[in-house]
Amino acid sequence: MHILLSNDDGYFSVGLAALRVELAKFATVTVVAPDRNRSGASNSLTLDSPLRVQQIDANTYSVNGTPTDCVHVAITGLLDAEPDMVVSGINQGANLGDDVLYSGTVAAAMEGRFLGLPAIALSLVLKDGGNYIAAAATARRLIEPLIGDRPLPRDTILNVNVPDLPLESVQGIKTTRLGFRHKSEPVIKARDPKQQPIYWVGPAGAGQDAGPGTDFHAIESGYVSVTPLKVDLTDHRAMASIDEWLKQL
Repeated sequence: MHILLSNDDGYFSVGLAALRVELAKFATVTVVAPDRNRSGASNSLTLDSPLRVQQIDANTYSVNGTPTDCVHVAITGLLDAEPDMVVSGINQGANLGDDVLYSGTVAAAMEGRFLGLPAIALSLVLKDGGNYIAAAATARRLIEPLIGDRPLPRDTILNVNVPDLPLESVQGIKTTRLGFRHKSEPVIKARDPKQQPIYWVGPAGAGQDAGPGTDFHAIESGYVSVTPLKVDLTDHRAMASIDEWLKQL
């Protein structure tokens, strides 16, 4: 198996390094990742300037763009052969509920899906432990079996969140749905050295829809959360009512 590994924290991140070590035990791994932290970049592509790719070592490339840029460039021109799947992570923090709309980690996986490959996004829900090795071992447990007779379907995106626990303390793995958060905290207003106002985006809100069955609940209970994602954002249930509304215009 040939795995394309990317992330949104940068090619130098500790989470990516831990994941690379585990994946390399059973697959060929090529890293194509941003040259700096691009958290929150979502699905953005760089369209108004050229992308520059720097080869760091034999199988590692940094890109001066977004996570989506990295996967797009890798699959559509940089690599000599198309990989078998895209793995993104391990993100330094949660990607639960609404987070997937902003996440560069999830976006890198989603770009793999757009380009026809199965994809997995992995995040460590950081607390105080920094258990990246345990998270990487969990990733290996999920991905290694895909080499056999039951590969992941090519139109599949899995969003995986791992609790920040030692491996022996993880309770298991659950299939979950996305919950959602309370609204974000207010922006933090400050001033730059020239006394001009600046604003820092506030912290994400706590879980609101966080009951049993959600990714939030699984993590709080010590389980790995695995949420299948789809790209179609259409609200199919609303189509009939919108159609009736349009007829009145």
